Amino acid sequence: MMKFLFMMIFMIPLCFKQKMFWLVQMLLFFMMIMMMNLNISFIYFSNISYMYSCDMISFGLILLSVWICGLMIMASENLLKMNFYFNFFLFNIMFLLIMLYMTFSSMNLFMFYLFFEGSLIPTLMLIIGWGYQPERIQAGMYLLFYTLFASLPLLMGIFYIYLNIDTMYMYMLKFYNMNYFLLYICMVLAFLVKMPMYFVHLWLPKAHVEAPVSGSMILAGVMLKLGGYGMLRVLIFLQMVNMKLNYLWVVISLLGGFYISLKCFSQVDVKSLIAYSSVAHMSLVIGGIMVMNYWGFMGAYILMIGHGLCSSGMFCLANINYERLSSRSIFINKGMMNFMPSMSLWWFLLMSSNMAAPPSLNLLGEISLINSLMSWSWISMIMLMLISFFSAGYSLYLYSYTQHGGYYMGLYSFYSGVSREYLLLLLHWLPLNFMILKVDYSMIWF
Repeated sequence: MMKFLFMMIFMIPLCFKQKMFWLVQMLLFFMMIMMMNLNISFIYFSNISYMYSCDMISFGLILLSVWICGLMIMASENLLKMNFYFNFFLFNIMFLLIMLYMTFSSMNLFMFYLFFEGSLIPTLMLIIGWGYQPERIQAGMYLLFYTLFASLPLLMGIFYIYLNIDTMYMYMLKFYNMNYFLLYICMVLAFLVKMPMYFVHLWLPKAHVEAPVSGSMILAGVMLKLGGYGMLRVLIFLQMVNMKLNYLWVVISLLGGFYISLKCFSQVDVKSLIAYSSVAHMSLVIGGIMVMNYWGFMGAYILMIGHGLCSSGMFCLANINYERLSSRSIFINKGMMNFMPSMSLWWFLLMSSNMAAPPSLNLLGEISLINSLMSWSWISMIMLMLISFFSAGYSLYLYSYTQHGGYYMGLYSFYSGVSREYLLLLLHWLPLNFMILKVDYSMIWF
């Protein structure tokens, strides 16, 4: 694990050299290919050291982080064109990637907490430094205070565990079963805010709408997954108390997912609609993790990976339109099929993945999650049906509204899609739909 960390650290000076923008991106993809060749064990921690190691869950999420960071650089070519602090932008992305890499590969709970919070800083920098509207300061404050407010109890909980059982290693903690209500609330709350669960989701649409394309991509692609990853790790030693309280989280998630799906239909901002759809998908993931069975565990993992690629790709599409029209309003983004017919295909492909059409990973994840929630209680079927139906509804609503109809007459100059954008979308869509062929990596861990 150390070799990749050093590779990332030594890439930081490159960020400040002239004409190294695309080299950094190429190196990230090169690192990604090297990582894919790692020999990772399915059920045990492998590449193990005293503090850092990697098992299948962390491995998938680390690969996702590197991939999305490479694509973020690709999507932000405008910064290079405008000569807008792109060196510092690259440094920011590398710093964020190091934080995410360390978060996913930490075995020590305290180190995990440290990097979990550390990844907040570069995200904040992205929103405040490269965002578009003056409200980005407020969005940054929302992001910071929501997350920090919920994370302090998590730190207290970690210290309490260390005080009592003298270890903070995730692998050792699985031999303990802590049946404490307050500890459970402290440990789980931070991750529920990060996911985000309905009721504590307000920071997410705000942050997405104000963030630049790269900020939206990393927020949707990886930052939301930190919450799910933390829950998968922490609930191992809080099983008893979770069994008593899980109905609460599942009910909030299902009702919240349904309500947010309805909320998507009233959005007039393309980015805002995609951000709210993320909340609806993550509510299923929370439900799957909380019922604590095998299907839920696997479904949550698969949907996290699938949603990371799909959501990130949709934010790229929204940004491609924004660069042409300087507006994210659905009313102005009409009739795009007249201008960019080939881009319309990519809108369709990513929208269909968003509503969990085959052969995307989202379909596999949602089937597993529906399976797990149904086995927990058949009554959850009602909400699951509504969430699935409306998920298709708002995806089609967004697609038909942006692609069909007469275009906005105020447009005066336009250019069609460039190859960089098509490649960017292809690199989101290919892994999302072709990883279904190697589903044993994400599903069958016996």
